[in-house]
Amino acid sequence: MFASLLLGFRILLAWALTLIVAGFLWSGLFSGMDEPPGWIFGLAAMVLMVFALSAVISHISRVRLVADRMDAATLGNRHRRQVELPLDAATAFALLEQVIGQMPRIVQFERSVGTLQLRATQRRADPYGERPPSRWNPLARLAIKRNQITARVTPGTGTSSVTLLFEPDAGAWVDLLLLDEGSNYENADAVTHALSGKVADQRREEREQAARTEAEKELTVARLNLLHAQVEPHFLYNTLANAQVLTRADPERAEQMLGHLIQYLRSSLPGIDQSVSTLGQELERVQAYLEILRIRMGARLTLEIDVPQALHGMSLPSMSLQTLVENAIKHGLEPKSGGGTVWILARVLDGQVTITVADDGQGITGHSNGTGIGLKNLRERLRLTCGEQASLALVSNFPSGVAVTISLPHATSNDAAEILANVPASASAPVAPPSSSATSSSATPSAIVIPPLPEAPHVA
Repeated sequence: MFASLLLGFRILLAWALTLIVAGFLWSGLFSGMDEPPGWIFGLAAMVLMVFALSAVISHISRVRLVADRMDAATLGNRHRRQVELPLDAATAFALLEQVIGQMPRIVQFERSVGTLQLRATQRRADPYGERPPSRWNPLARLAIKRNQITARVTPGTGTSSVTLLFEPDAGAWVDLLLLDEGSNYENADAVTHALSGKVADQRREEREQAARTEAEKELTVARLNLLHAQVEPHFLYNTLANAQVLTRADPERAEQMLGHLIQYLRSSLPGIDQSVSTLGQELERVQAYLEILRIRMGARLTLEIDVPQALHGMSLPSMSLQTLVENAIKHGLEPKSGGGTVWILARVLDGQVTITVADDGQGITGHSNGTGIGLKNLRERLRLTCGEQASLALVSNFPSGVAVTISLPHATSNDAAEILANVPASASAPVAPPSSSATSSSATPSAIVIPPLPEAPHVA
């Protein structure tokens, strides 16, 4: 209450002093300095003081309605706000520009990205409507028609400090005679709350995005586990079915197969819950798997592996290499009367690691009973584990057989120099020897570049 009385006394005193000076000027111009200004001037001065008093009352009432309190800070025409935002300077400046640009009645807007400054001019409106000021209200004719908003962003460490100034678009002298009816305080409050609301919205969106990312991660892990669970029984069912047949035809070989199966499970079970393996672990698992198949195929099966030691730590989806080897044998070599060779090669080329499993079997035909679920699952697991840059390509080998290539982005740039120094830059798909009888492990097949062609329908 004291602040409002002091404001009213100050405004009325300023107008009284102004009228006294104006009275001296009136006397000097019209009646001489030794006579009073006259009743006309006195009447005009009295009316002007009444309007000044009404303007003070209107201003105090408006500020009390907007701010719900009355003190020197809220009753003033000019307001300063300091807001700390947990954002970098560029983001804080863009947010500030958005908030001020959306204010009503903005007639001029200036921005400087280099200095992180904003300046806007707002047309002042009648708080009770858009009607023009009364022609009988001299104070309304003298009132300032615009407000000015100045903002500056100061960068900090992890935060930004925003300084806001809200004032009439005129010099400080107008504060002695005229009031803004709380318009600048209202602007200051609105912009401060808008900035706080925008930051809160961003934080809420970040929390929701983090929750969605975590949910997607859990979903991805669940899908990987499901796909992995589809791969493991695929091999176990085949092996147990073969052992069941051998128990009647050749018990000794059946015992050997079960022994190799136990060895295979002993090497596989410790990582059964893991969806990602390494190339070295996959090679060990494949060799244990092939020992089981050698019992059934004998000399009809030959394996050649050419994988640099530096690539053994490359990450792969678990069971991926075995899936390709199993496809090569089941759909390529087993239907072929003389059997054949399976090649496993790995190379580094243009920042990509390519892993190829090729065979010289019967090749792509329309007589296979495969469903394609093996390669379909592997392609999906590659995408989930290694990202969209991972790919799987299947092409015909020459003169017979199929070559399947997995292409992966290089694991780490730190290992690139070492790998490239030890691995020759060659392509990934082998070409089978011209004759199916050439099974020597010392012969290294040549290579061709494998384009990403669609999957053949015969592969399971």
